[in-house]
Amino acid sequence: MFRSPRLPSALGKHLRLPVVAAPMFLVSGPDLVIEACKAGVIGAFPSLNQRTTEGFETWVQAIANALDRSASNGNAPAPFGVNLSAHGSNQRLGEELDICRRHRVPLVISSGSQPGMVVDGVKPSGAIVFHDVINLYHARKAIASGVDGLVLVAGGAGGHAGALNPFAFLRSVREFYEGPIILGGGISDGWSVAAVQVLGADLAYMGTRFLATAESMAPSRYKEMVIDADPSDIVYTPAVSGVHGSFLRQSLEENHVDLERVKSHGRFDVGREFGSKSKAWRDIWSAGQGVGCITDTPSVSELCERLASEYQRAWTNLGISP
Repeated sequence: MFRSPRLPSALGKHLRLPVVAAPMFLVSGPDLVIEACKAGVIGAFPSLNQRTTEGFETWVQAIANALDRSASNGNAPAPFGVNLSAHGSNQRLGEELDICRRHRVPLVISSGSQPGMVVDGVKPSGAIVFHDVINLYHARKAIASGVDGLVLVAGGAGGHAGALNPFAFLRSVREFYEGPIILGGGISDGWSVAAVQVLGADLAYMGTRFLATAESMAPSRYKEMVIDADPSDIVYTPAVSGVHGSFLRQSLEENHVDLERVKSHGRFDVGREFGSKSKAWRDIWSAGQGVGCITDTPSVSELCERLASEYQRAWTNLGISP
């Protein structure tokens, strides 16, 4: 059983591996989250994957009930988490905070510009709050807002990722922050999870590898594309959504997006610029640079068994017991 002295005890208990199955827009749902937690890693999903607050609450209840049943049957699961957008455009944030508070969601991962509002909203229920950051400026702001920990979304991560090298980013943050850190950026196997700990992080943020699993909500073509891709197929651009993100070259091409124009432009709307009806995330798909390690779509349970074996071997090769 994995332990980290920096992690709050409520978050660290029952972890088999120091891994978070990262919340992925339109990809992470209850099945993925439940199976991840039962396998001993933290499962998480974005609240906005449910289009209504009522639907969001239904998912929270379904996950909590399933994990309670697992615990009653003698299989104590890892805690689950919810990703809330703290951006001003999220008109549902107040209601989502209330749902998380009432159902005592163990982990809340905030993203956007207002982590303090999330901290104030869920702390009364005992929730642990981590905040997504992509640079040192935002890391310092999040710490000042009172979050319990940071998620460093480094270069090579899928979704709205930063550009900083994971080594440089993490070690720079450790110069001024001693609290718990989750590190993401191209992590797809147990060897990389062990490396994250060596660097000084507490948990690995693993999204794309869990995208290509049986329980993922990603379309089959999306999963196939991830399996066929390598790191050179990841296009890092603000052109698709207005914010820098990592997108699959093949997905851009299948949606008739001119790659050369994407690479040479700054911020603009793909649909308006190219006359495309395609939408980011729904039709134009994201992935991280860890795609090169992904060759199949196992169940979440099977994947976690594999990760545990690789993780153990990584430490054994160093002559260390994790």
